[in-house]
Amino acid sequence: MGSFDTQPRRDLTLLHATSLVVGITIGTGIFLKSAVMAQAVGTPMLVLAAWVVAGIVAMLGALSFAELGALLPDAGGEYVYLRAAFGEVPGFLYVFNSFLVGGASISAYGAAVAIFLSDIYSFGNVWFERTVHVFGASYTLQLGVRQLIAVGVIALFALINCAGVILGGRVQTILTAAKVLSILGVAAGVFFFSGTHDWSNIAAPAGAASGGLSGFGAAMFAALWAYSGWQFLPMAASEVQQPERNLPRAIIGGTLLVLAIYMLINVAYLYALPLWQVASSNSTAYPDAPSVAARAVQTFLGSKAAPIAALIFLVSSIGALNGTILARARVPYAAARDGLFFASFGRLSPRSRVPVTSIVLVSIWAALLAASGTFDQLTNMAVLSYAIFWIPVVLSVIVLRRKLPDAPRPYRVRGYPYVPLVFVLVMGGIVVNAFITSPIESVATLVLILIGLPLYPLFRGRASQEPA
Repeated sequence: MGSFDTQPRRDLTLLHATSLVVGITIGTGIFLKSAVMAQAVGTPMLVLAAWVVAGIVAMLGALSFAELGALLPDAGGEYVYLRAAFGEVPGFLYVFNSFLVGGASISAYGAAVAIFLSDIYSFGNVWFERTVHVFGASYTLQLGVRQLIAVGVIALFALINCAGVILGGRVQTILTAAKVLSILGVAAGVFFFSGTHDWSNIAAPAGAASGGLSGFGAAMFAALWAYSGWQFLPMAASEVQQPERNLPRAIIGGTLLVLAIYMLINVAYLYALPLWQVASSNSTAYPDAPSVAARAVQTFLGSKAAPIAALIFLVSSIGALNGTILARARVPYAAARDGLFFASFGRLSPRSRVPVTSIVLVSIWAALLAASGTFDQLTNMAVLSYAIFWIPVVLSVIVLRRKLPDAPRPYRVRGYPYVPLVFVLVMGGIVVNAFITSPIESVATLVLILIGLPLYPLFRGRASQEPA
């Protein structure tokens, strides 16, 4: 497998890096989460407002990550920033969480592939099914055609990424370009050819929803899954060309492009569909319904909508899956190089110069998760773990300004310290709201994060023997 002397290649160009940001961010959420948001707030304008506010919050986080990525352009992303600012313990907890809970983000993309394929063909064959109860929450374990599809697509892109980062980067660029053009095509089809479009849909009165501040917080929480993606690029920083320049450019530019695309497509959804159709689209509450995007496509393609929409969504989900596998595998790899994770994760293949062991094991764990839980359960766990760690990570901008005042910073956050502080306050509110509205899932996620604490002493001794 190679040794710790092998170093990764800096093969990812600015185009590859931007494609990673856009391609991971635009994954499944934009096609599915509008339904959950409509259920939470009850009016089209509040759905759009939740997308806008969540997008602004995501931009604040992206700006903060841009400074951190340019300051510390090493593999590992958030692990590197937490360790530099607060020490080994929070850094190790992030690595453990990135492997354990972060696998849910990969498995969610695999599950989404099966969801979108079911818009073409109904997969009724379930060979094994059992419901288990963990911390009061119910999770249905299934084995059937859907699960095999999810596992198969995860395995395929794990193999692609094992072949080398340049191949993974090129595949990502192609898939990202295809998905952006496809989404723009859906929006254009709705605006110019939809037979049911009506601007009065957007001004519709409130429906039956929880509403209020809590409902708006729940809608923002759902939108954050769709916006999460800008944090992944720094995980692969050691393979980006000129990371001091290209990381900030890719993170900021990619996030701005995503914001524009999301607003366009959500206006298209609400222009083409009455709110009740948006709210009753595929979600935990309506698991067998078509996705909101499929319903929007149906307004201008009719009976031909399902296969075409499914193809668009498949390309988008697969692109996010590829980028997430590429980035996630670099976190335990970076920690292993520092002696804070299992040594095998830190070895690079001498031929492809990528962490093959890390890619394979992260993908195996994600494949196991793909057989349990619903799409929304998986993404809720992933988003809450993101939000919990984003708070100290973004605070690292302030801490490292004081700890490393003379370090070169090719990019500095404009509006410092207000940009990171506002982001931290909003994330804190979202985390609190998640514990209020979904206490069982939230406590389960927190417990999974803290499970890493007893394991830290096992690695501490080896870490002290590793070279700095």
